Amino acid sequence: MAEVRRALPAVAAATLIGGTVILAFFSGGYFDRPRIGAAIVAWGLVALAAIFGRQPLPRSTAGRVALAGLIGFCAWTALSISWAPLAGRAEDDLQRLLLYLGAFLAAMAWFRDARVRRWVEPAVAFGVLVVIVYGLSERLLPGLIELDRSRTSSGRLEQPVTYWNALGLLAVVGLLLAIRVAGAPERSRALRGAAAAAGVPIALGVYLSFARGALAALAVGLLVIVALAPGIRLQLRAIVAVLGAGTFVVLVASRLPTVESLPLHAQGDSGDGLIALAALLIGSAAAPTIALATSRRRLPAPRLPASRAVTVLTASVLVMLAGGVVVAAFEGKPDSVSPVQGADPGRLASIDTNRYRYWDVALREFTRHPVAGLGSGGFSVVWLKERDRVDRAADAHSLYIETLSELGAVGFLFLMLFGGGVAAALVRLYRRDPGAAAGVTAAVVAWACHAGLDWDWEVPAATLPAVLLAACAVAWSEEPRERPAAQVSQLGRPAESRAMIC
Repeated sequence: MAEVRRALPAVAAATLIGGTVILAFFSGGYFDRPRIGAAIVAWGLVALAAIFGRQPLPRSTAGRVALAGLIGFCAWTALSISWAPLAGRAEDDLQRLLLYLGAFLAAMAWFRDARVRRWVEPAVAFGVLVVIVYGLSERLLPGLIELDRSRTSSGRLEQPVTYWNALGLLAVVGLLLAIRVAGAPERSRALRGAAAAAGVPIALGVYLSFARGALAALAVGLLVIVALAPGIRLQLRAIVAVLGAGTFVVLVASRLPTVESLPLHAQGDSGDGLIALAALLIGSAAAPTIALATSRRRLPAPRLPASRAVTVLTASVLVMLAGGVVVAAFEGKPDSVSPVQGADPGRLASIDTNRYRYWDVALREFTRHPVAGLGSGGFSVVWLKERDRVDRAADAHSLYIETLSELGAVGFLFLMLFGGGVAAALVRLYRRDPGAAAGVTAAVVAWACHAGLDWDWEVPAATLPAVLLAACAVAWSEEPRERPAAQVSQLGRPAESRAMIC
């Protein structure tokens, strides 16, 4: 029995992370059967944690606030079924929330184990790699592999999740974690090299999704890593190595028509696929070589007016604000229709989108129902009433605006409690252990930014990794920091704690 208890955390963690990967192969878990099956597994792990877990519930204020917010969000969604215009859509939303709540509870309980938590980051990154490699397979090996494609993707990388923007976000989360692991001095050289190599195909997946929101989320996540990660020289080298090798592969792929875009009835070209595969192998070999290279030259650390985190984040906000003003000036007034359709890199150069119309309609409905909202799933009905609508969207393409519209101020308050509790746990973890916080914070912040631009909440395969990482941050922030072993790193300085990566 003692051996079973010791093995339970690893088995539970593997089930949670592996289950998220499996869910990606069922249309990202968007439909009810895989979603319900995943929820049953998650709550089964919660039951095991209640029986065998060391600390199944959070003991910090941040963790309790996050949990209370998510429970309240579930309860308010369930109540809204009574006034929602479409009970079926509201029930779908409730099922999804119950899945997230079960996964959050189970992860908080089982990720407390020190033997498990240091593998969460690389395990999530590896799971993303599996999904992206599967999606790339028919472009690299046409004739041998052929996957289903949707008409609406217009050739963008979407399989197996079936929605290109969600796949792009999933790839961003995996890429950020791979970059963080590759630049973490407390990790073994073998693991750092493997993470750097894995980041290259994931970076290609980000590009081939042609998701503008994913690129913005990636930029935000990288800034968080630069601001928070200790051992900044190693971390910057990892960023250059992975993104440099990834850019090389992207440039090659952009010259191969059937690799860059593969529409519904198009046939891949085996020659293009082999060239892309060769470039991918070269890039994946070059990335760890660069990331693990040692440099004898030491550059003096620049003197900053404040801490690195404050300086980088403040400068980034100022640059993004200035960039937004410049882009808006050149873009002109949005026409509510994306100017470039399909799998064309030209669409990455514009911020014009039909989302402005969704947000306008959703916010208008919030002013009419400010407290309780329309009811969960109600946006789809309101949108169908628009006479000059540009498409048949069922979501407002923003978790925050849609929550205001459908669940009113009450639902939005619960959502903010959940997010605020997670944010407080991340801050607490960073103060205790910056190395443990850097990667998970980058991934969660990137997801949170993208969730404001798309309907990621409705795609469990894209949201569950962020939920698991958030739960990991809560659980780890409550654990006492372990004393580092008296070891010296390859840089000639005391190594950081080997048990601090989430």
